[in-house]
Amino acid sequence: MRSLFHSRAPEAPTVEPVPVPTVFPKIDGADIAAVFTGQRVAGDFYDSVRVSPERVLFGLLDVAGRRADNRGILTAAQEIFRGRGAELFSRPDFNESEAMTELCLLINRGIIEVSNGVRSCPAFIACYHEKFGTLCYTNAGHTPGLLRDSTGIVELTSTGLPLGLFSHATNDAPTVGLGSGATLLLVSRGLVGCGAHDDSEDEFSLERVKQLLLASTSSVAQDLCVSIIEAASQFSGEIPLCDDRTALALLRTA
Repeated sequence: MRSLFHSRAPEAPTVEPVPVPTVFPKIDGADIAAVFTGQRVAGDFYDSVRVSPERVLFGLLDVAGRRADNRGILTAAQEIFRGRGAELFSRPDFNESEAMTELCLLINRGIIEVSNGVRSCPAFIACYHEKFGTLCYTNAGHTPGLLRDSTGIVELTSTGLPLGLFSHATNDAPTVGLGSGATLLLVSRGLVGCGAHDDSEDEFSLERVKQLLLASTSSVAQDLCVSIIEAASQFSGEIPLCDDRTALALLRTA
């Protein structure tokens, strides 16, 4: 008698892609690190990779939505960031600004393709030249970067729209110099927007981050990031984190 039931080999479980953990490269004459706090519930993501003998690429992204829904998008963005970044910034006689603009456009289109639509992703992406101490960057609708030197703090404000919105949108990519002892600090919106523990309408704010950066005497990137994260935690007290909080710092030590 022929069986009415047909056996079938079990399907292999679907393995969801996840971003590769970041290992910051050693930089001659500079120190770089990032610190994260939270439950990995939102879209904060940072990465860094050496793209040539004298250049290091790094970035801080904040993909809109919950992290459980964003893993594929974050993985695709990282693959483009690392793969195409190394290709673009290692070409002979290339223009840094044009390479940065092209890289952001590629990441932008990758986010749109993987998300099958619009997915806002503010991003700060930069390439540091360790020989000249210069930083070519683009700020795609992200919280301003803070550049501190002997004269004070300059905000590296938005140079274009967040990634993931329009397939042909481009971002300007200016270059700034980091003198000896200069510091670049990036913080996520989840950090500057965290509320106070006393139920006031006050936020931690970028202005508080500025004051902490001005007062800092740390020459270690990791320590600076930790101090910023801890200050935000003390400010918000026992309030449950509703968003990720991330700080990334680059200190020029020579």
